[in-house]
This record gives sequence, structure tokens and C-alpha cells, in this order.
Amino acid sequence: MSSARTAAVTLTLFRVVLGLLFAFHGAASLFGVFGGNRGSGQAVEFAAWPGWWAALIQLAGGILVIAGLATRPAALLCSGSMAYAYFVVHQTQGLLPLNNGGEAAALFCWSFLIIAVLGPGAFSLDGLLRRRAPEQRGSLVTAS
Repeated sequence: MSSARTAAVTLTLFRVVLGLLFAFHGAASLFGVFGGNRGSGQAVEFAAWPGWWAALIQLAGGILVIAGLATRPAALLCSGSMAYAYFVVHQTQGLLPLNNGGEAAALFCWSFLIIAVLGPGAFSLDGLLRRRAPEQRGSLVTAS
């Protein structure tokens, strides 16, 4: 396998696993599944700030990133939500992630930023739409 193909496959796997983990966090908080919000077995109260909105971003953003659809904006929103979580929730309890419980927020933040910068890769709906767009442009018929 060529290095370009290896990079494309690796980026795809990274994107899908990252999106799955993030979507699971969102589903746990929104619906009380997979142990619920923070392992409580409960869902976050509807529209409660910031937990419910963060969970919604996690679920929707995770699904978009998995599919590779609107990947860059979705990943940027996910990264920003985790930066907010780290600086507003975790850093108030201590400077370092190991001391404030913010390791997951920091890792998600930087991982989604990588996806936002690098893009979804070839194996994504964004990539498919990009490849199909020139074909569709050439087949458009215009009336004069």
C-alpha cells in the first residue's frame, strides 16, 4: 500500500473512531444510555446549559464526523465545545488535565482540531461529493 493510501486509510479510521467515541458521549448524556451522563445512569435535563447543548453537539457532531459530511465545520464546532468544557469546567479545578479531570476534553479538542485542519480525507461523504461535483457540473444543461 502506498504511503498516500496508508495516510488516507489512517485518517479515515482516526476520524471514524473519534466520531464514534464523541457520539457515544453525546448519546449517554442525552438519553441516559451507556451509563448515562458522567456514569449517573441519567440523562441531562432538556435544554440545560451547558450540558444538554454540549451533548447535542457531541451526538450530532460525532455523527457528521463519522460520515465525513460537513466535516471541517462539524469538527471545528466539536473542538470549540471541548475547549469551552476544558477552560470553563475543568481548568477551574486545577491547571493540569491530570489534576482537573480534563484529559478527555483536551484530547477531544485537539483531535477535532486536527480533523478540522486536515479535512475528512478521501473516504468520506465530503470526498465523494467533491469527486462527483465536476461530473455534475459538466452535465448541466442551460437554457438560452
